[in-house]
Amino acid sequence: MARETGHSQRTMDALTAEDVAAYLREHPDFLTQHADLVQHLTPPAMAHGKGVVDFQYFMVERLRGEVGRLKEQQRELITTTRANINNQNRIHAAVLFLLDARSFEQLIQTITTDLAVLLDLDVAGLAVEANGDDRPHVHTSGVRVVEAGTVDGWLGKRDVMLYSDTRGDPAIFGAAAGLVRSQALIRIQVSEDTPPGLLAFGSRDPDMFHSGQGTELVCFLGRVIERSIRAWLDLPE
Repeated sequence: MARETGHSQRTMDALTAEDVAAYLREHPDFLTQHADLVQHLTPPAMAHGKGVVDFQYFMVERLRGEVGRLKEQQRELITTTRANINNQNRIHAAVLFLLDARSFEQLIQTITTDLAVLLDLDVAGLAVEANGDDRPHVHTSGVRVVEAGTVDGWLGKRDVMLYSDTRGDPAIFGAAAGLVRSQALIRIQVSEDTPPGLLAFGSRDPDMFHSGQGTELVCFLGRVIERSIRAWLDLPE
């Protein structure tokens, strides 16, 4: 008990190896209660003679490496989770802006201008394929008309495609195409009576969009836009 009282009165700078050893002898469960400290310790390599390998040493080293790898994975998971929550919040804010539109023109302006700001992107665009019909909503300012087949040319049979390290197409992004280094293209099918369209998001960051990302949020935003346009134009599904 006297030794322990003496230790408590020492400063950290005055501690010696003998003090630490004595403390550990008196508290044999210390490392059990502070298991995270094990990875900071260097295990002794015991010599058993020529040609004899200390497997315990290598096992401890391997365990230490595994702990480090798991901690790195944990940090990456936390970073990814925070990014996903942030993206979800941005999409929710964008949906509220779309629902707040007081006219069809304001809705289109929100899609082609405000979404880029809300989603922290450089450009957002909406394109509709030409079909020969004189549809007022096709000629609304901010909506680009592209040749028939353009949507399938970009997406094939898919509803969304993410491209990293790419160049923007002027037919979709107009004068802002030069800014685009990665893009998300989402199919927009407002109604059976309307030609297919394309919602396009572009970023100057070549890795903002890439094929390994989930697409649920941007697809959800695309479906909201379809319903909003259909409601304003009073079109059937």
